Amino acid sequence: MKIVIAGGHGKIALRLTRRLAGRGDSVVGIVRNPRHVDDIRKAGGEAVVLDLEHATVDEVAAALAGADAVVFSAGSGNSATAARRDKMDRAAVVLVMDAAEQAGVRRFLHVSSINVGCADERGIGEGYSVYLRAKHAAEQHIFARTELDWTVLRPGVLTDGDGDGTVELTVGNRIAPKHARFAQVAREDVAAVLVALIDRPDTAGRIYVVVGGGTPIEKAIDL
Repeated sequence: MKIVIAGGHGKIALRLTRRLAGRGDSVVGIVRNPRHVDDIRKAGGEAVVLDLEHATVDEVAAALAGADAVVFSAGSGNSATAARRDKMDRAAVVLVMDAAEQAGVRRFLHVSSINVGCADERGIGEGYSVYLRAKHAAEQHIFARTELDWTVLRPGVLTDGDGDGTVELTVGNRIAPKHARFAQVAREDVAAVLVALIDRPDTAGRIYVVVGGGTPIEKAIDL
């Protein structure tokens, strides 16, 4: 398959690129910074330099041409302003979906957050709250798309461990209970879950929450 990853230099995205390229898939990472191209290539993919804050639908659609699936794993960054969070965490999602429809790419996977829907809860910092509102708004746009076979993945608190190939994966659109919101999951396991979701068209139209757990990933998706 050919997979395009928006936000191709992210920590999840690079892990996903290595996994996909390692099994023979063609991977294209969309990056803003030309200095990140070599990292994409070292991971086994190719890079397209494109700033999703300013790109047109036509430009993004050209990058998606011939793809079997697109994964949105871009983000605004921890120190982003509210305006940039809206552009990257909401508007860029809409842009990539518009481009996918134009390019005829139906499969769309979005990396969201376990805490979507919790922006107004006590103790949520202002910056994180703005981020969660943008993520929530992006999800609402996703759910309204009838021309895309979308899947939303909401990971828990991300860590840089090696991962062990086992997770706790649940399906549903409810807000995560408070005891689960700080549950951790390795980025490596998130990447592995994304690979499994790409391979499973029957996961379209679903929201998955993933945290660390003891169930092998392939079995977890079957549950």
